[in-house]
Amino acid sequence: MPTAHTSTTGHRNRLAATTSPYLQQHADNPVDWWPWCDEALALARDTDRPILLSIGYSACHWCHVMAHESFEDPTTAELMNRLFVNIKVDREERPDLDKIYQTAHQLLAQRAGGWPLTVFLSPADRRPFFAGTYFPREPRHGLPSFKQLLQGVERAYRVQKEAIEAQNESLMEALAALEPRTSGALPERSVLDAALRQLEESFDAEHGGFGRAPKFPHPTNLDLLLHQHGRSLASGRPDQALLEKALFTLERMIRGGLSDQLGGGFCRYSVDDRWMIPHFEKMLYDNGPLLALCCDAYALTAEPLFREAAVATADWAMREMQSPEGGYYSSLDADSEGDEGRFYVWDREEVRSLLSPGEYAPFAAVYGLDRPPNFEGRWHLHGYRTPEAVAEDLGLESAEVQALLAAARATLYAARERRVRPGRDEKILTAWNALMIKGMARAARVLDRPDYLESAEQALGFIRQALWRDERLFATYRDGTAHLNAYLDDYANLLDALLELLQTRWSRADLDLAVALAEVLLDQFQDPVDGGFWFTGRDHEALIHRPKPLSDEAIPSGNGVAALALQRLGHLIGEPRYLEAAQATLKLAADSIRSMPYAHATLLLALDELLDPLETLIIRAGDDLLDPWRRAAQRGAGACRLVLAIPSDESHLPGTLVAMVAGERPRIYRCRGTQCDPPLESLADLQSGS
Repeated sequence: MPTAHTSTTGHRNRLAATTSPYLQQHADNPVDWWPWCDEALALARDTDRPILLSIGYSACHWCHVMAHESFEDPTTAELMNRLFVNIKVDREERPDLDKIYQTAHQLLAQRAGGWPLTVFLSPADRRPFFAGTYFPREPRHGLPSFKQLLQGVERAYRVQKEAIEAQNESLMEALAALEPRTSGALPERSVLDAALRQLEESFDAEHGGFGRAPKFPHPTNLDLLLHQHGRSLASGRPDQALLEKALFTLERMIRGGLSDQLGGGFCRYSVDDRWMIPHFEKMLYDNGPLLALCCDAYALTAEPLFREAAVATADWAMREMQSPEGGYYSSLDADSEGDEGRFYVWDREEVRSLLSPGEYAPFAAVYGLDRPPNFEGRWHLHGYRTPEAVAEDLGLESAEVQALLAAARATLYAARERRVRPGRDEKILTAWNALMIKGMARAARVLDRPDYLESAEQALGFIRQALWRDERLFATYRDGTAHLNAYLDDYANLLDALLELLQTRWSRADLDLAVALAEVLLDQFQDPVDGGFWFTGRDHEALIHRPKPLSDEAIPSGNGVAALALQRLGHLIGEPRYLEAAQATLKLAADSIRSMPYAHATLLLALDELLDPLETLIIRAGDDLLDPWRRAAQRGAGACRLVLAIPSDESHLPGTLVAMVAGERPRIYRCRGTQCDPPLESLADLQSGS
């Protein structure tokens, strides 16, 4: 239980001792905040006061706005303290609570949720009876003021208890009805084609991406397009349209304002169709998958743009997001000095004064300083034109313009570093670290960067040391404290990241950890009756609902990642329980996938590999051949081959790998699913298809 803290205002406040920077931002509010804990829930029951549950995260712009307008206001705080038990939750530490109450918001308000999420709960059973998101200080845009809302909700709780109880029963029935029911059959392969058609219909052919503003990167959809393009290549019937959609979208995001043109890394989403003006926070969970996608795009095309974007993203993660202890921090704030985007935007004359005339001319033409301002009277750097087109207009060689642009970016980056930086959320989340470890491992392999592998291994080492205890994971760490039982996303994504690392370099310890994680997934999270995985483990705190999330959200679906990773590990070590768990998950998800195929890209990848298992190559050789053979086998393989290079003197191997013991000659073992070919003696045999 967190220790009590007396704020400077004199009101009791218990948030200062928590591990969440978001909660700590509210530690000196005049609001009598509690973290989510048994004591706060008991207080609400004992005093019959409704719970005001406020959920947000530290990089959230509108969370800051509502805090400044309402939570820092003594008059508003007096109402909150008198009428409610006030609980503040970091959605990144408690995604279990966020998932439940975001879904409840959608059912109650009949519209999508977001952050800050504002939910009022009945004290006896924690069921929500009113929900919204941001509420203003004064009435506007059809919304009541927050103070009006507080008084109205509390009055409704007192005089409409029977109606609220009836509504709560209906809400619980609706939550239960949302949960998937197994059909007992796998989805048909045709759902893959249906998903691709849906992506085609929503594709923005002018600017890339899917749908209209606000525009999110949706890396899982891009991953599906690249994967299916790889399948089409392997079949001898290449579908270039799939590749072109993915590459065009990625190119526009890289060139546009979604990408930090000076410091690397991607922002969370664009508020416009053109990827020009982002919501400026940078989240670790976006950048790990986007790093992997940039590497895949470079491997397919050899285009320098994709390599440069991958390098910029990986360098940013190491420079700004990796802690001295090894783990990666969570996010950078959208705001600095009280204004959104202030750190990133420019005055034109400031840029002109910092650059030489020769640098300024191409820089202004590429990044739009020769156009009207695009962000509140200032300029956010956005690639309106390509360097090649500008070089032609200026009568310069392309390489010369690229050099001038690089020099200009370096100068502006150095100047920007002298500004007040956005806040950084320095908690370390297991699932988000796993996504970045996977991206870094892919970058190390594709770009031949040992420093990226070292970064990934440092992060994994930190997880082993600080977040893996007694064969179980914790979800979060900060300032020496690891706590909160890990969720499905933590186990599934870390298992997936380990399989990526094993393709970059062999480690028996990593394989052992992967197996241990898989066993916890089956023991704690799997539904042995209907299949699939709950978001929380069997011994997790009892909440009003226990969801099995299937569709991809900002990060890939935990059920999808679990099914995909368990299949790959099951085939690798010959463990049928893992294969059966993956298959049961896809059977559970069949109806959900059929209803909205494109929203289940990660599960579709698992389905594709179940119906047509990937080719897996196991290379056994000495040090002189091991790495060259691995590189050659991985070159151009795309998404349709897993390659593991195991030293010939490694004899402690599990399952199906036991047969691949050290011998007198180096060999390559080629398998698909549970079927393996006779071993090959050389790369020439592999390349000839013999």
